[in-house]
Amino acid sequence: MSVLNIAAAILAICISSSIALAAVPAQAKPPLELRIDPTVTYGVWDGWGTSLCWMGKVFGDRDDIADFLFSTKTTSFKGQSVPGLGLNIARYNAGACSDNTIDGHKMKVSKIIMPYRQMDGFWLDGKSPNPASSSWNWNADANQRLMLLKARERGANRFELFSNSPMWWMCAADNPSGAARASANNLPDHNYQKFAVYLAVVAQAAKTRWGVAFTSIEPFNEPVSDWWFADCKQEGCHVSREAQQKILPLLKAELVRLHLPDLAIAASDENTYDQAIDTWQGFSKETQALVSQINVHGYQYGGGRRDALQRLAVVESHKKLWNSEYGDGDGSGLEMARNLHRDMRWLHPTAWCYWQPADAGGWGLLDCRMEKAEVRSVNAKAYMLAQYSRHIRPGMTLVGSGSEAVVAAFSPQEKRLVLVAFNDGPARTMRIDLSGFTVPDGALTRALTTPKGRARYERQPDLAVQGRRFEVELPADSVETFEVKGASCTSLGADHAAPSPP
Repeated sequence: MSVLNIAAAILAICISSSIALAAVPAQAKPPLELRIDPTVTYGVWDGWGTSLCWMGKVFGDRDDIADFLFSTKTTSFKGQSVPGLGLNIARYNAGACSDNTIDGHKMKVSKIIMPYRQMDGFWLDGKSPNPASSSWNWNADANQRLMLLKARERGANRFELFSNSPMWWMCAADNPSGAARASANNLPDHNYQKFAVYLAVVAQAAKTRWGVAFTSIEPFNEPVSDWWFADCKQEGCHVSREAQQKILPLLKAELVRLHLPDLAIAASDENTYDQAIDTWQGFSKETQALVSQINVHGYQYGGGRRDALQRLAVVESHKKLWNSEYGDGDGSGLEMARNLHRDMRWLHPTAWCYWQPADAGGWGLLDCRMEKAEVRSVNAKAYMLAQYSRHIRPGMTLVGSGSEAVVAAFSPQEKRLVLVAFNDGPARTMRIDLSGFTVPDGALTRALTTPKGRARYERQPDLAVQGRRFEVELPADSVETFEVKGASCTSLGADHAAPSPP
């Protein structure tokens, strides 16, 4: 055979092979087969929430945004209808800024901070702790306070007071964005007491002046992180673990003094799961006893020992555990769902809060021009969160699914079982065994969001449950919610420690 013929033969074989390979479909994901187990539980769900700063400062007077966040009404933005999320947790920020002069000193302002990220505080000068004195301005921060009241009117029932930074005049450099050196404490020790007074007085004023009783108080926001410096883009304050241990008993004493002894202290809102572990283990037993709730942020995304934090906080220390802040820049909501499911499988918090529901680009559930107070569009992420928040409701018990792919919650009182399935990738079959429950044969309802497709919290045809089982084809890159009504079980099991990742 000539070289030319050999080459032609090889080319023919390659073409034939390519055609044959092209004809073979991509390998499908194996079916997902799960048994929902009511004997494995992870606590009673406290709820879904969000922070009111900075969004509240910009949009606090808007009923449509309050409806979207804190009710289940359908709301429309720029012609896009979106279901209300029904959030029940509102986190209110005790601001750090004011424009007054104190003995010739004014607040120093970061070169890069946007005005909407400067939250107004109430204690103007520290000269009198009496909230009725001229040292205090209770007309400050009108818009965030207004959104707090709108949240309460729409059914929010858990309110957390938190601090990004002490008042500017308490800070070492009169700057609420941070110290000159990011790893330095920006709150001098001689102002620890005033900081405790400030937070306690604001909590008392909320109850007596605004009619809002805070259910928890969080004095530190990402305190051990080393990015709170003088020219930071937001308010923040580095507070070492040693300093935290000195401040927490002062805060407790002030709460007792102001007749708020039962207001739960939450700490320490660290940026990552691993930092939260280190902070908690660094606290003395006396300091730990002051804390009722361990808060953590979800910015470690796919990393960190969620399981170790859950065992430390809940199983060993018997504290409530919240993911009090999460955000990412993916407007599709797929990254949010990915990390939410990681949290629900390995961290097992009893609350989950999104940081900025109104923000620029993919960070917000609503894509907004914050400096213009303009809502531009609704991100798919908003519909993705609705798949969870509208169905897994406060008071439900989180039950075991055995998989990161499915979150399960059960209400014995309502006889309602909710499953939320996240399919991260190609379409796949899901087969669910409900034999741990008594479930009548019949239909279950479902809703679907496909952020890369067209479905946006879209009602799907009912599915048949037969013999306490059902099967469904999950679309690619989707979240689907299933509700089984009439479900019951003889008894729910005791709460479990989170499993360790494989």
